[in-house]
Amino acid sequence: MNDRLTRLLQLAIVLVAAVVAALVGWALFYATPRSLVELLGILLVIGTVLVGLRIGGQIASSAFPSYDVAEVAVEGPISRDGGRGPLPGRGSGMPADDIVEQIDSAADDEHAEALLLKLNTPGGEVLPSDDIRRAAAAFDGPTVAYATDVCASGGYWIASGCDELWSHDASVVGSIGVIGSSVNASELADKLGVSYERFAAGKYKDAGNALKEPTEDEREYLQGLIDDYYDDFVERVAEGRDMDPGAIRDTEARIYLGDEAHELGLVDSLGTRDDVESRLADLLDRDEVSVEEFTPEVGLADRLRGGVETAAYSFGAGLASAVDVDDGFTFRF
Repeated sequence: MNDRLTRLLQLAIVLVAAVVAALVGWALFYATPRSLVELLGILLVIGTVLVGLRIGGQIASSAFPSYDVAEVAVEGPISRDGGRGPLPGRGSGMPADDIVEQIDSAADDEHAEALLLKLNTPGGEVLPSDDIRRAAAAFDGPTVAYATDVCASGGYWIASGCDELWSHDASVVGSIGVIGSSVNASELADKLGVSYERFAAGKYKDAGNALKEPTEDEREYLQGLIDDYYDDFVERVAEGRDMDPGAIRDTEARIYLGDEAHELGLVDSLGTRDDVESRLADLLDRDEVSVEEFTPEVGLADRLRGGVETAAYSFGAGLASAVDVDDGFTFRF
């Protein structure tokens, strides 16, 4: 179905809905009442027509969607919970499970013939990044990742699951590496008179605990885990980008501007959003494409809570800085 016919069908549905709403409104609120109530009736008729137009528009969009490309955004730090952490307002990313859900929704939508993954992220946790990458790779159709400001680390891991990666010439791309971290507060604990007593089963159960100095053996063990993650990262990128693993290792987790990343083969093409949509049109053999943004529904309560949390954190941040102390070892792209 071409775009012109789709628009005509949508308009017809909207007009029919408006007429039906007008007739219902006239019968309910105007034809029967008399005197001053008639004025209120007229207003109610108008309101009913407006509601009918909105409902008709929604029905038309659902019955005859005009889009053929689904857009899903990955913005901010990548984590299972969206990076909220223990303090309110600190998270600026969307929970990875919500992103996966939107990609899956696009995959199930018969009108979404291609997937546009908009990336603006410095990276984040390993497994949530991999979940998003797997969902994008499983999409049945052309998949194009588009780096806006930043596509680093876990963001690049996700992009490697797409058919193509585009970026601006000034986008920040790369950082193909893994980092493991743990706060070492053993000296501070000593000064405060806090002692650490170990009750654990298994030699490495408390490796990386913040309250004790790691042994050399534990350091080697933890570094081995990092190396295993890194090897997997390199292999996935090499496979997805059709690159030599040695060339990827040679980047040594550096970040590059888009034009240099393109020269190194880390990016397929440079361009604007319009260029990306033109490429999607070519992939779908169309003159042009229509993009629909897939986003999770956010209820009013969540919106209000988010606003309150942000205000509270902004106020608190002006009074004191917070330090997160983790009692375990964390892995991040």
